[in-house]
Formats: sequence, structure tokens, C-alpha cells
Amino acid sequence: MNFKTIVSKVIVVLVVLTLTACQSSRNSDLNTNISAFTGWKHFDPNTVDFEAYEGNLSNAPIGMLPIKGGTFTLGQMDEYVTAPRNNQQRTLTVSSFFMDKYEVTNLAWREYLHWNSVVFGTHKKDLVDALLPDTTVWRDEMAYNEPYARYYFRHPTYSFYPVVGVSWEQASAYCQWRTDRVNEQILVKNGYIKPINYQDLPNLDYEQIRDNFIFNTEKYLNLPTYDPEKGSKSRLDPYDQPRKLNDADGVLLIGYRLPSEAEWEYAAFAPIAGEDGMPKEGKIYPWSGFQPRDVSPQNRTKLLANFTRGKGDLAGVAKGNNTDGYVLTAPVDAYAPNDFGLYNMAGNVNEWVLDVYRETTYEEMTEYNPFRGNIYSRLDLDENGLPQVDDYGRLKITYDPEVDDKRDFRDGDAFSSFEVDYPLTDNKKVDELKDPSDILVPLVNNETRVYKGGSWNDRIYWLNPTTRRYMQQNQSSSTVGFRCAMSILGQD
Repeated sequence: MNFKTIVSKVIVVLVVLTLTACQSSRNSDLNTNISAFTGWKHFDPNTVDFEAYEGNLSNAPIGMLPIKGGTFTLGQMDEYVTAPRNNQQRTLTVSSFFMDKYEVTNLAWREYLHWNSVVFGTHKKDLVDALLPDTTVWRDEMAYNEPYARYYFRHPTYSFYPVVGVSWEQASAYCQWRTDRVNEQILVKNGYIKPINYQDLPNLDYEQIRDNFIFNTEKYLNLPTYDPEKGSKSRLDPYDQPRKLNDADGVLLIGYRLPSEAEWEYAAFAPIAGEDGMPKEGKIYPWSGFQPRDVSPQNRTKLLANFTRGKGDLAGVAKGNNTDGYVLTAPVDAYAPNDFGLYNMAGNVNEWVLDVYRETTYEEMTEYNPFRGNIYSRLDLDENGLPQVDDYGRLKITYDPEVDDKRDFRDGDAFSSFEVDYPLTDNKKVDELKDPSDILVPLVNNETRVYKGGSWNDRIYWLNPTTRRYMQQNQSSSTVGFRCAMSILGQD
């Protein structure tokens, strides 16, 4: 036996012993078989039959990357004299989360639209029409952009370009739909619910489709148990199938959502520790370095993002090295990713985030997972105590505006509760304005949402992840898209 063979066998033995020791240590104290606190044997039908499951630390959901949380400096990273002073520096911590690798594409939105058309198109076409992106955002009274208004969303040439013309409200609804479709696949694959037969839907009543066939995660978790005397025609009812899952099983995804502003900024900067254990100081853009061009010998002067470099310069000189290759948007995988592996966190399109906008947010934010926009909701129950569903088959929620709505909490505006009866020049009352001393300030209220990142039509200032702008949550633009995020539970 030669020396290399002996070393290999020793390594194998050490690995086995280490794994065995770790397994033994875990199983002897904290495990899901026997309680370390009461001595109960779990899953024992002869006792109380308590069920205890191991945490499901699975791989990242499809299309997403895990973002390791940490502490970083949020806010302005450079001096801009004429910029709005609404992003003062703060040190804070975000927990780990998942983030979409790419911006949501036209193809993904067409998939969303098609599913809703198959399900609701026969009975409720208006529900499908409400999901359409606003293609008129491409129109400009002083430009010829009709080809984009007609073709950008539907033509296969633009399948992998970012969807635009989508409001914050539409983006949030997409996140819910995506959650339900992925969780539905999990349950069907494991036999917990029956697969839907889409060919049968046109022959069913709308109410039957909405209530008994459309899977919604919260509806599944809160459905009443089956009563064999009453019977059921619902494919979602757990009768004669494996037991119904709940949150304690750890099988269902906890849900896609828009990233918070802090999460988005952290993910964009990607503050990965260097050899000294500290992230690089003074980083201005999502990529390493302090300028928008590649400095490597093989790609020297190549632009690293899709943005406008000067007045009217959206493309650079034809066939020159100073062009970014795209006049308007670019495919979502264009340009190199940042250190977290995320594409186009600067330029291409701005991206909606979860937060309600306030100018003073950075002055008042919590140090851990800061976010403005909490509404502590609960299920909207009928007179019999049963959950109600909306037009799309999702459970309705409700809240007490006086107690549960925290969007205005400590907003820092001394005039936020100041009310008068006389209108101003644009028929808006003083209490509807951010600053009643300035009638030119745009409307800011609890439906004003933040977007970040810079776009194909923005100057380089807006590519700095600390910059922030806002728009009403029911509005859309040719320069604003989005990507989804998801919280990570337990270990990183």
C-alpha cells in the first residue's frame, strides 16, 4: 500500500468520524424524535401523537440567489450638491434573503397573463385585462415610439427584456401569483392536492372556479376541514388525500414579495468582506471600482451598465467602444453581474421596492431590517367566521386603519396631521402635501412607493444604489420594472 492510498483512507475515516460525531451530537440532544425537554416520543399514536419536523433548509427557489445578510452603511456614498437630501448615511443590518437573479421579463409576464386568461378569460375577461402592462408608457408626444408601444411587450424579440409599464400594485400581485403557482406545484407533486384540469374550466361556473379550483396558499392553509356528511367537490379539500399541510411542516414556500429598500440597496452594493474581513470602503456602484467602464486590458472602456451618458446620448457612437449596445432597455442578462451574482442592479430599468416613501426615512429607520410600510392585516371573515375570497380566488384581508396601519408611523413631518379646509392651486389640501409651505412639492402619501437603480434613460447619478425616487403605486413608466425577493428562515 503506497503513501497516497494510506493518506486517502485516513482522510475518509476522519470525515466519517466527524460526520458521525456531528450526527450523534445532534440526535442525542436536540432532534425531532424525542423531546429534550419532556422526554415525549414524537409521532407516537399511543400518546398525544405530537408531530415534529426538521427544518427544511432547501436550495434557493428557482431563479433566485441566496443573499448573505450582514451589517453595512446604507445611504449616500458620495457628495452631490444639487441632489435631494433624503438618503443620509446609517449603519444597519439586514437578515439573509433570496433575490431574483434577473429582472422579471416580458416572457414571465406573458406567462402570468396567459395563465389568468385560461382560468378567467371565459367568464371574467376584465380580470385579465387588469393585469396588462401599460404599453402607452412608451409614447412621447414629441417622439415616434409607436413600434415599442405595439411590439415591446409581446414580440419574441423582447422576450428576455425587462417588463415595464407595470405598477407597484401589479408587481405585488405578480409576487402573490408566483407564490401560489410554486406552492401549488409542490402540493400536487407530493399528492396533497389534485392537479387542476384546465380543459374543464370553461365548462364550470366562475364561482366554482374561484372558490374550489384556484389554489391560493393562504386559502389552502385556512380552509375548513372536510365534512363527509356535506360532501365536497373541491380539488383543494384534503379529504381522501394525505393530511393537509400547515406552517409547522416547513414544506411550502413562505412567499415571493418585492424587496425592501434596505434589502435592495444591500443586494446592489454586495458588500462582500475582503482579506481583512471588511467590505471595500467607498464603493459607488454595484460593480467593483469607481467608474462605469471596464478597466481590464481585454475589455478596456467597455460600459458596465445601460444608462444615458450625457444629454441625448443613449447609445454612443455607432461601432465605437463607448457604446453600451442598447438604445433603450437591454436583455436582463446583459452586462456582468455584481459580486452577489445579480444582474442589472444598476441601469437598464429602475426597480420597485416594498417601502412607502418618506423624505425622512433614513433619519428614523430601525437598525435591523428597516422598512416603512407595515400594515398588520388579518383574514376578512364572514358572519359565520369563514374566510372570504376576492375575484381572483385569493383570501381577503382586512385591518383597523387606526391601529394596524403603520405607514405614517414617525414620519418626521410636523405637518402630517395639519388639516385645513381651503384648497391650493391644484385642488389639493395642505394635509395632502409633503410640505404645506411649498405648493410646488409633489403629492406624497401612503400610496407613494420607492423605486431605485437607475434606467436606460437616466444619468449616471441614479446608478448609485443609494439614490431613491418615488411614484404613486398605481402608476407605471417605461423606465421602471422589478424583481422579487423572499425571506430566509432559520440558518443562513
